[in-house]
Amino acid sequence: MWVLLLRRLRSLSGPPGLLCAGSARSLSGRPPLDMSAARVRTTFLDFFRNKHGHLLVPSSPVRPRGDPSLLFVNAGMNQFKPVFLGTVDPRSAMASYLRVTNSQKCVRAGGKHNDLEDVGRDVYHHTFFEMLGTWSFGDYFKEEACSMAWSLLTEYYGIPADRLYVSYFCGDAASGLPVDEETRQTWLDIGVPHTRLLPFGLRENFWEMGDSGPCGPCTEIHYDHVGGRDAAALVNANSPEVVEIWNLVFMQYNRDMDQSLQLLPQFSVDTGMGLERLVSVLQGKTSNYDTDLFTPLLHAIHQRSKVGPYGGRTGSADQGKVDMAYRVVADHVRTLSVCVADGVHPGMSGAELVLRRILRRAVRFCVEVLQAPQGALASLVPTVAHILGDVYPELHKEKERIMDIINDNEAHFLSSLQQGSRLIQRTLQRTEDSRGIFPASVAWSLHRDLGFPLDLVDLMLDERGVQVDRQELDRLSAENHKVMSELQSGALTRLTLDVQSLAALQRRGVPHTDDRLKYCYSLQDGGRYVFPACRATVVALYDGQTLVSEVTEGQRCGVLLDQTSFYSEQGGQSHDQGYFTRDGLQDVLFPVEDVVLVGGYVVHQVTAAGCLKTGDQVQLHLDEVHRLSLMVNHTATHLLNFALRTVLGPSVHQRGSHVSTDRLRFDFSVKKSLSTSQLQQVEACLHDIISANQRVHSKEVPLQEVKSISGLRTVDEVYPDPVRVVSVGFPVSELFNVGTGRETSVELCCGTHLLHTGSVQDVVIISERQTVRGISRIIAVTGHEATRAREAGQVLSEDVDSLSARLTGSASSDLTSAQRLAKDVGLLSDAVDSTPIPQWQRRELQSQLRALQRRSNTIVRKLETREAVSRAQVLLEKNGKKEVLVDLVEADSLPVVMKTVNQLTAVSPLSHVMLLTHHRHSGKVLCACQVPKDSASLLASDWATAVCRHLGGAAGGSAVVAQGTGSTSDITDALRWAEQFALQRKQR
Repeated sequence: MWVLLLRRLRSLSGPPGLLCAGSARSLSGRPPLDMSAARVRTTFLDFFRNKHGHLLVPSSPVRPRGDPSLLFVNAGMNQFKPVFLGTVDPRSAMASYLRVTNSQKCVRAGGKHNDLEDVGRDVYHHTFFEMLGTWSFGDYFKEEACSMAWSLLTEYYGIPADRLYVSYFCGDAASGLPVDEETRQTWLDIGVPHTRLLPFGLRENFWEMGDSGPCGPCTEIHYDHVGGRDAAALVNANSPEVVEIWNLVFMQYNRDMDQSLQLLPQFSVDTGMGLERLVSVLQGKTSNYDTDLFTPLLHAIHQRSKVGPYGGRTGSADQGKVDMAYRVVADHVRTLSVCVADGVHPGMSGAELVLRRILRRAVRFCVEVLQAPQGALASLVPTVAHILGDVYPELHKEKERIMDIINDNEAHFLSSLQQGSRLIQRTLQRTEDSRGIFPASVAWSLHRDLGFPLDLVDLMLDERGVQVDRQELDRLSAENHKVMSELQSGALTRLTLDVQSLAALQRRGVPHTDDRLKYCYSLQDGGRYVFPACRATVVALYDGQTLVSEVTEGQRCGVLLDQTSFYSEQGGQSHDQGYFTRDGLQDVLFPVEDVVLVGGYVVHQVTAAGCLKTGDQVQLHLDEVHRLSLMVNHTATHLLNFALRTVLGPSVHQRGSHVSTDRLRFDFSVKKSLSTSQLQQVEACLHDIISANQRVHSKEVPLQEVKSISGLRTVDEVYPDPVRVVSVGFPVSELFNVGTGRETSVELCCGTHLLHTGSVQDVVIISERQTVRGISRIIAVTGHEATRAREAGQVLSEDVDSLSARLTGSASSDLTSAQRLAKDVGLLSDAVDSTPIPQWQRRELQSQLRALQRRSNTIVRKLETREAVSRAQVLLEKNGKKEVLVDLVEADSLPVVMKTVNQLTAVSPLSHVMLLTHHRHSGKVLCACQVPKDSASLLASDWATAVCRHLGGAAGGSAVVAQGTGSTSDITDALRWAEQFALQRKQR
């Protein structure tokens, strides 16, 4: 107590340069002085760095470093997970961390922590926020952590002590967890009144990293915005008046996979405090949006909008949801800026899809509610950089690129948004008597065909006092998933034209579909692809059996147009996606579910969203993101083909391929699977071509002339005449003379390709295996997926190195530690097998892990044998060489019990031995037995089966040795029963 008091007295003076308020003011009950957000952050970091010796570690990017369990970094501790999990590379700087502090960029907009739906509705939720954090890795613990927190809040920040409430863990009898009395007493010693020290259970005050791993009790500090009252009842009651500001987690347990808790060998501290919330407290605001972290942004938004200034209203008081829109745009532009600067771009899956939703939500509020012009959202980026750029300089560096990406995505969405709004309004006018229920089919069309997140559809309908038919929407979603699965598996019959229909088309003189527009796209400055608009005429309709002149709403049909910009599935490339609209019915979308080429006719498979007739004029809308992904992967397939021939020689021949949006598959002839070195050489060759950003050329060539093209790759297919030739680096016309020495990728191909190889960004081979003898199959990913694969591989490599280091020092460890280590090797092996990483690296890691598994198994066997010998000696001294020996043994695993039985029978070969043990973690009884080989009256399998059935379990084995498990609360009775059973059998 005296040590703690002296420490607190010394801390009152504080180091030079830090804000230090006297203790009298901190107890006065008055709100703290106004501090800028920058000063709040600096004061926090300086307090722990200068006064308490913490190392200042920079914030990690919001894109997780090789952690597939996270969409975004959502807490300050994410980058330190290797330390908590014990997987940190002992050679890395992180392994030497003792006490650390930082301000971490965090995004909570997907996965377990998702605040996206709440942003804007209240004044304190955010998708992006900063977490001020401190960590102690086996250094100080509860007393020091609490003392530092209280000193910073009350003495340096000047928060009145009578505005603060503290919660602590009250224990949980069912989990065997005691009350955190140490923390409670620490707070009392610091001076927190017992009336403001509140106990809470597992949900509020016990923190866990996941289903397993480090965990422990936590203590939270809450702030009362009102003051001058007893607000204890409002703590953890979701009241905006009493808010949690700091959470101090004490990592002292580890939860195993069986949910049991063990004390960690090293206790740690992990604390986190939201900067935005702390700043609101220190600036005397009840809303985070009223602080200087947001007010410049809100002012900038007002300058660009046609509505009144921000008023801070919520709920029904917020007429037209104008203030909600202010908050949404301010929050979301911060998130977009930080994410794009850290390498996360709006896209079609994972974190990229979440960011796409955030951007579209921000655009919609900006344009529709705030009435800001196009480009207003991106124009806010410099303001974000001004507010946050001093501490996160990448925002200044990437400012122009962030603005370009936001503008490009906004332009693409606005056209969809306008059409979607018209569609909603038109539908509402048509269904006025629907009693506030919006048709699920239209909502699903908005989501599927225009890319509207379903929550945005709900929001737009909610503003009109309408709700979507949720049950029907769920049904449509499930049905669509089933249809897409069937299409991918080939289980659903495609609407392809039959012989009679083709003949009928020819009799009518219907010309073949002109699909040349699928190749007509350009590359603008900045690397953006522009695809052509396409208007077409319906020349025929096919209902699956015959040609018809008209289809009605809900009818599945094939639509033939005079021209199309859609790519039909061929040459291993998946078909395009998108929709078309009919003139005079522009707000009704006809989603294109499949595109096939039959006899020169391109058939667009749709389920009619309205009446459609031959002769109707339609406008085609291509899913450009989907198309671009196909182009990237198809060009990468050609480069892979060339790289394989370069590395392995001319004997390599393509045997099949498939190009989809998320990966590419390539089958080729080769005598045996590629070596690790060959895989690395192939990827290096790909990297060189991509880095050179070579031009991709295409040209239609008469089929007779293609034989003279140098280095041409062909597959066993029937080609059209003329045939399209795609070459990399050199125009096709320069490759006709055999022997020119211009080695490059040149193939006959009808697919769509990039115009420059640089857009591929990267290619990673994540799988390579022989499907049949002499044929190998490669699976590869490109772009951001390739980057993720490399990052995941690096993380797993570091984990393997760390595990190897742990294993090297574990030769003399106890059996429990050795078994845990062997289990970790197995878990890491599973992760290496299943995680998308470079295949060459997977093989290296698998080889290392097999060696580690052998070493760990050898250590476990040796320790099990040593323990069994020790247990057997004790039992022999106790029982001697009895004919029937039944006893209790202490052991943590069935192999140890069995080996102990083996040791006993080796010394006393005529004995019938059975041993039971209580397994600490599972609570089960483990049973093992052995009898002499000539024991006819008592078989080991019969003995173990009878005993384990008596204990409600099961057993198995042979006539000589057997083992099993069961359960009992009276082990003494179980031993007596087992011995009596054996004696009775022996007497027969």
